[in-house]
Amino acid sequence: MPDSTTENRRGREPAIRTVPRPLDANANGDIFGGWVLSEMDIAAGTIAAKRASGRVVTVAIDAMTFHKPILVGDLVSIYGEVTRVGRTSLDVKLETYVNRRLADEEIRVTEGTFVFVAIDAEGRPRAVDGE
Repeated sequence: MPDSTTENRRGREPAIRTVPRPLDANANGDIFGGWVLSEMDIAAGTIAAKRASGRVVTVAIDAMTFHKPILVGDLVSIYGEVTRVGRTSLDVKLETYVNRRLADEEIRVTEGTFVFVAIDAEGRPRAVDGE
């Protein structure tokens, strides 16, 4: 995959945009990987629930890659799209970018694919709407 997918993001709004705080960092000032995963899961879950027209649960994270660190104060933007729809499951591909403080350049810092299963009110798998 190329280092930048600006063309793919142009005109799209991020699923989430946030700024990590000092409490989200390790002793070296880098943001914990778990914080990033949590934010990505929230973004992917929002995208998946919209596509599935209802409740979904995360069942797997595939091919997660951390390219560069996220720092306290970075503007974090997470972009995603549904890349596969099965009978009860769907995949959401995410890319996370940051704008360092006082800089215009967007830097890709993580990417991964989150797998979801659509569930009913009792927590049982259900068909993804439209499939």
